[in-house]
Amino acid sequence: MTHEPVELVIFDCDGVLVDSERLYCRVDREVFASLGAEFTEAEVVEHFVGSSHEMLTAIVEERRGHPLEPGWQTPFKQQYDDVLDAELTAVEGITHVLDTLPLPYCLASNSSHAGIRKNLGRTGLLDRFEGRMFSARDVARGKPAPDLFLHAAATMGVPPERCAVVEDSPYGVQAARAAGMRAFGYCGGLTRADRLMGPRTVVFDDMRELPKLLGEPV
Repeated sequence: MTHEPVELVIFDCDGVLVDSERLYCRVDREVFASLGAEFTEAEVVEHFVGSSHEMLTAIVEERRGHPLEPGWQTPFKQQYDDVLDAELTAVEGITHVLDTLPLPYCLASNSSHAGIRKNLGRTGLLDRFEGRMFSARDVARGKPAPDLFLHAAATMGVPPERCAVVEDSPYGVQAARAAGMRAFGYCGGLTRADRLMGPRTVVFDDMRELPKLLGEPV
């Protein structure tokens, strides 16, 4: 058992701060089908929740059997925006966590800076993360590589072993472990608890429990 004091909490965005994954997955199935790549709902959750754009593109290309054109996602942007504008909400309990958390925090997401800002803006969370948002576009490799979390920790001036990462995907908790950070796997969304379990990882399903869990040994 180890208990390095936590000095920084690094939140993922989609599925942890904003309840977007269920919306993305619904539109993903429609978009990929139109591109000649059929996926079940379970396959979308397994392959795409928390993945990088490069990983997503490779999986769709493999399923359809031939490459996608550069910029293939651009014609579908409005389709995603319409759904997010109409239905996106903050993850239940996250505003309480941010209001009561006695630790510095930041955000590190595989999404683009523009996407992060839009989704935080849609849910009223943007002001809470100004100046503390990190995107996979900032580093050579997105999750599941540790680069993004290490970049966030270095920028915030906190050693990796004193960082706690809150994630909702296997890719995210894998990246946290690879970075030498404690992982907190949130299974209150689409990802099953067993897919988040592993060393130095606490799995939980109620976001409001997070502040208490951060103080317990892993």
